[in-house]
Amino acid sequence: MDKNKIVLIIDDDQNNIFALRLALKSRGFQAMGCLSAAEGLAQLRDYAGIGLVLMDMMMPEIDGYEATQLIRRSWNANELPIIAVTAQAMTGDREKCLAAGANGYISKPIDIELLVQMITEIAG
Repeated sequence: MDKNKIVLIIDDDQNNIFALRLALKSRGFQAMGCLSAAEGLAQLRDYAGIGLVLMDMMMPEIDGYEATQLIRRSWNANELPIIAVTAQAMTGDREKCLAAGANGYISKPIDIELLVQMITEIAG
């Protein structure tokens, strides 16, 4: 992924956003966070510099599944890479995330090296 592009972290837990931003920054990525799907959708609409989304799948109001589908139906976002991030690590959860439109899936607690590898593979 072009280092000028920003990773958008959509997660309802500020601590998760903080930890991910710090870990990504230490590996040369820029990242910004949103505490809700609605806020994340607004950032995607208003800011063209986003190159990838890390989407928490378990959020109140609009969950990550619905938010991913909304992104896919909006403003030519079919090309925008989305990695589903979830504490759900049950059989079938990966497939459910991919069926919702995610390009990749990673479970919490996040292995940062695996995440960086996934970002590189998915976003180039």
